[in-house]
Amino acid sequence: MKNPSRRNGLTTLLILALIAASIYVIFGEQGEPATEVSITTVQQQFAAGEIAKITVDGTALSVELKDGTLESSTRPAGETLKDLGLSDPNSGVEVEAIDSAGSDFWLNVIAGIIPFVLIAAFLIYMMRQAQSHNQGAMSFGQSRATVSDKTKNKTTFADVAGANEAKEELVEIVDFLKNPKKYTAMGAKIPKGVMLVGPPGTGKTLLARAVAGEANVPFFSISGSEFVEMFVGVGASRVRDLFKKAKRNAPSIVFVDEIDAVGRQRGTGMGGGHDEREQTLNQILTEMDGFETGTNVIVIAATNRPDVLDPALLRPGRFDRRVVIDVPDIGERTEILKVHSHNKPLAKDADLEKVARQTPGFTGADLENLLNEAAILATKRGLKTVSQAELEHAIEKVALGPEKKSRVLTDDEKKITAFHEAGHAIVSHVLPHTDPVHKVSIVSRGMALGVTWYLPVIDRRLESESRFRDELASLLGGHVSEEMVFGEVTTGSSSDLERASKIARAMVTKFGMSERLGPVIFGKSHGSIFIGKDLMHERDYSEQMASKIDDEVRKIVETAYTTAKNILAKNKAKLKKIAEKLLEVETLDSTEFEKLFGAKKATVEMQIKI
Repeated sequence: MKNPSRRNGLTTLLILALIAASIYVIFGEQGEPATEVSITTVQQQFAAGEIAKITVDGTALSVELKDGTLESSTRPAGETLKDLGLSDPNSGVEVEAIDSAGSDFWLNVIAGIIPFVLIAAFLIYMMRQAQSHNQGAMSFGQSRATVSDKTKNKTTFADVAGANEAKEELVEIVDFLKNPKKYTAMGAKIPKGVMLVGPPGTGKTLLARAVAGEANVPFFSISGSEFVEMFVGVGASRVRDLFKKAKRNAPSIVFVDEIDAVGRQRGTGMGGGHDEREQTLNQILTEMDGFETGTNVIVIAATNRPDVLDPALLRPGRFDRRVVIDVPDIGERTEILKVHSHNKPLAKDADLEKVARQTPGFTGADLENLLNEAAILATKRGLKTVSQAELEHAIEKVALGPEKKSRVLTDDEKKITAFHEAGHAIVSHVLPHTDPVHKVSIVSRGMALGVTWYLPVIDRRLESESRFRDELASLLGGHVSEEMVFGEVTTGSSSDLERASKIARAMVTKFGMSERLGPVIFGKSHGSIFIGKDLMHERDYSEQMASKIDDEVRKIVETAYTTAKNILAKNKAKLKKIAEKLLEVETLDSTEFEKLFGAKKATVEMQIKI
């Protein structure tokens, strides 16, 4: 298909060329006007030797004098220049005879045709413009889904690390499309839809691309936001057109990314029954499980907000399978790192398993970004391979932000930061239910002036009350250290206190970890489905109970404060030694920290007794 902008550009150039040609024809031959003189005057000038050139065109004479003056005259009919005494080879006058009758004819023809050509070209241009606008208006309700090209950037299931259960579900879908008779012989029906659910960056779209790469069927992909326009009915029209194309190419797959853009719950009273989003959702529901059967079109949708989707969209018959893609565990993170590092030269000391242990909570997108940052850093340092040092630096950059080398701290601020981070590290190192200290640094990163980094031993899905209480004490370690050493606290503890208060309140109101209030949940989160269900919080308890909750939260935080204070009071000399070492070298790794303080006792894991 030709590029419309290129075609319009060629039309414009053609019109400009015609205008230039007409200007040249009309005005290009006109020069300085010649003076009309009699033939007698010409004869006198010839005799006086004033003439340089005579041009004869029929009976018309064009005379050019030696001083550059141009004159014109007419010779009598039937008389030649020789008869008039204007032809003498010894006079030095140049004589030229021309015939302009033919050229004048063609110039007149061209000058007469050009205006009509310009008008015709202008009319054709306007008609094409109107036609293109009409085509755009007619295609306004057509689907904008793109069909995957399997020859370009083909992605397969081999390129997707982790998410083994999700891949198994999708492998069955691909196999059903390739070998439908094998399943229909057993009476199995093709699933109508698969809903991919998971946090951002966990690989939902990547899995959909892998399905496109594995399946030998048309794969239509579109974003949920592309259905909705400012005009009512356009979204439903595009849904009809999309499924029409998919059914025409059946068996086929339709992938709708971010389906929550159009699949939110209906009947909220906002926008009325003619709301464009509701009309689009109604059409999707009808197309997926309406009166028409046996279409062999599978819909794969992805969302990170399943809580806001309409229940009619999630029921069997529409989305028969719900595949949850969670944040990868340590083994899956290792596999993901291996996949994304296949085109990067790694040094011998690069330990991807160690990197996986240091990145709990990282998604596949985070890990890909981590390796990319490490490769960029190795290039900036002029290295040929990516070593463990670049990987460690990339982890800190992705998690906390780049080093703020331009942020210059005063000596007092550096000292306060050193004791603050040393307090965090010592309290965490002493308590049994915390993760080992991996690194302590007073190098400013992001919004933090310093950081204490922990390295989890295992990935945890459950948190115990003991871990929460030890984590609270560790969070308050910096606050207590400042108060103990300098006699007052600074604003550097604000984020620690905020996080500690949030954990303590969740222990009381969400997890039932208060002996006084018992295993009861207080408060109910809900909100408008248009702005998220967690925005509003409904209070389902009395003012007296609210006062008790506040007392319990304060009690838990004060207990953690006392624990941190006792630990630092017993280890005040080591606190000073570690802080002074931080002021000297700025960063301590786990080995250096344990040399100064001693090895950590084995981390106590939660034991479940039956």
